[in-house]
Amino acid sequence: MYGPNPNAIFPNEKIKSLCFIKNVITRPTIIVGDYTYYDDIDGAERFEEHVTHHYDFNGDRLIIGKFCAIARGIEFVMNGANHRMCSVTTYPFNIMGGGWEKSTPEMSDLPLKGDTIVGNDVWIGQNVTVMPGVHIGDGAIIGANSVVASDIPPYCIAAGNPCRVIRKRFDDELTAYLLELKWWDKNPEWIFENLDALCSGDLSLIRKITEGKNGN
Repeated sequence: MYGPNPNAIFPNEKIKSLCFIKNVITRPTIIVGDYTYYDDIDGAERFEEHVTHHYDFNGDRLIIGKFCAIARGIEFVMNGANHRMCSVTTYPFNIMGGGWEKSTPEMSDLPLKGDTIVGNDVWIGQNVTVMPGVHIGDGAIIGANSVVASDIPPYCIAAGNPCRVIRKRFDDELTAYLLELKWWDKNPEWIFENLDALCSGDLSLIRKITEGKNGN
């Protein structure tokens, strides 16, 4: 077998704080790729509790790619947290009852921002908050305690509140090559055979192992 079982809840039975997310989610509006994990000693299998204000009537999805590493304390704030901003008050009278339901806003009055998307091979540090509709690119790193309120490009390191790009991880040539390679879509045998290169930042080594191969 080439690597852990992607369909196992706990890929390493000795580390119960770490689980493959796709095998514990129940909401059809949360879509997660193979090998993406959440690490939380207080219960990694309860990942869905960290996706808040996620209501079916909004129709928004949380989409996370493959091979992502997500640390404890993550919170994905979804579009249900948004209040009407085009009126004098932002107070949500309609959910309080007592006749205030008459103030229920139209969906068009709410600042809905669409799906929240995390690419492949993304590392998110501890206690990060991701706001609605944000897109985080492939290979990005998000520093601990960040609040991600705007899109983060691929293969960048970003941190802070609000989260800002600190620097690129690689030069433009290596970044472009990795985005074309899409190693996370290769089969488990290919990944196993090329772990040394994938764990290296050496562009020549990565090119050497992929030249002449069919990319499967």
